Amino acid sequence: MTTTAVAPLTIQDAEALVTVAQHAAEAAGVTVSVTVLDAGGHLLAFRRDDRAVLISGETSTRKAYTALQLNTPTADLVDAVQPGGLFHTLPTALDRPLLFIAGGVPVHRDGRLIGAIGVGGGAPEQDHAFATAAVEDLA
Repeated sequence: MTTTAVAPLTIQDAEALVTVAQHAAEAAGVTVSVTVLDAGGHLLAFRRDDRAVLISGETSTRKAYTALQLNTPTADLVDAVQPGGLFHTLPTALDRPLLFIAGGVPVHRDGRLIGAIGVGGGAPEQDHAFATAAVEDLA
């Protein structure tokens, strides 16, 4: 059996993701925090602007964690946690509670999950756009 190795998300990749997301936010006049996790959920890069709301750092981390754990952009999960949704009763006894607010996006390489980015501080739609721009730039 032959297996193909997939290059992991590197620190350089993570820093590039943070930079693109931050530049997109700055261009929109928004102050955000950005978190990038590797496939194991380990922090690779983090940046919080001093003007950002303090909680935005935890928000960006939880968004990245949620996107990583469920391998889906958090924007696609918002309806799933509403009453009657697929994840309405999802247990939260994980290492870090999940956060179903747009702004978390998984990062894939060669069709495999290699990490996730989370952006917090703007409106959810803005955070999603900043995170998506960063992932698309990395591809």
